[in-house]
Amino acid sequence: MLLGMTPPKLEPSDLAELSIFPLPNVTLFPGAALPLHVFEPRYRELTAAALGARGIMAVARLKPGFEPNYDGRPAVFDVCGVGFLEHYTQRSDGRFDIMLRGLARVRIVEELPPLRAYRQVRAEQLQDTAAPPALVAAWQVKLASLWERLASHLPEQVRDLRALTRGADDASAYADRLAAAMVADPDACQQLLAEVDPAERLRLLAARVQELVDALALPAARYGPGLN
Repeated sequence: MLLGMTPPKLEPSDLAELSIFPLPNVTLFPGAALPLHVFEPRYRELTAAALGARGIMAVARLKPGFEPNYDGRPAVFDVCGVGFLEHYTQRSDGRFDIMLRGLARVRIVEELPPLRAYRQVRAEQLQDTAAPPALVAAWQVKLASLWERLASHLPEQVRDLRALTRGADDASAYADRLAAAMVADPDACQQLLAEVDPAERLRLLAARVQELVDALALPAARYGPGLN
């Protein structure tokens, strides 16, 4: 069932009792879509509660070493992504297939008492810092140059950088769009999620794309001036 394509605005009440879906090696970036299959009873309960309210939940990445205490409350990284339920299907056995759409970065302030089967926290929304426009533009030029060299080696759906970033109307959205599309390493994703300086996120992304270009020994492309 499609719940709506217009992202809701986060309210203070959403963050005062924010339900979290802890997962290993999964990151939800603002603007990104994350499909999930929900089968554990506690997360079915979480999903049902979200559907009965404003459809908002957070995806928190479990810290390494969670396995012995997975059924309890193992540690999660304090910065996580909040999203809303954009689409869902409930199966006859109670499982859900859901699509979360990222809304914002938040930092967990404290975990709330275990009154429900799923976990809830109090969180605060993270705001991006101001980035110098010239620096942002330079990193975007650098990324475009690297992408041109790498494009033929990428999956078809992410070869066209302009198409991939269409609608990303600021540096923050641009960086998050690229991070969600091309970064698979969980630690790198967590670093990018926690970084509130959009220019620094672009720099980190350029460094990762440069590593791929270097590993493939791809020739330089003439794309215009940028950062070397």
